[in-house]
Amino acid sequence: MGMFLGIDAAASGLTAERLRMDVISNNIANANTTRAENGGAYHRRFVVFEPRIRAPKSFEKILNQAVGATKETGEGVRAVSIMEDNTQGPLVYDPGHPDANADGYVEKPNVNIVTEMVDMITAQRAYEANSTTINAAKTMVMKALEIGK
Repeated sequence: MGMFLGIDAAASGLTAERLRMDVISNNIANANTTRAENGGAYHRRFVVFEPRIRAPKSFEKILNQAVGATKETGEGVRAVSIMEDNTQGPLVYDPGHPDANADGYVEKPNVNIVTEMVDMITAQRAYEANSTTINAAKTMVMKALEIGK
């Protein structure tokens, strides 16, 4: 077990939450975009994460078997992909709009500002928690070095 594994795991969380905040910001910026690259209204995007799993070393594997540990040790998180929510946005009757269909309806983006703001706050709190973890680990390392003096 390395001394910096906790810092590395928290740093991966910082990177993941920063990406999540960027995607949420993009969703908010496009909340009124009725014409996206694909031709239709903008569709909300979200980030999919997965844990980074490390292979246990031989002694660690034996120790885990002895204590009955069944889970693998994680090393943080990583972004797998940025997915698009393909649900249809609300249809608004506006026959004068350049993106209106033959019936005069315009598809608005499926972005809910309240949902995006709640997601932004949770991403910000997770970012802060990872930052606090790094600072605590840094303090522990510094104290350990002081003991060795």
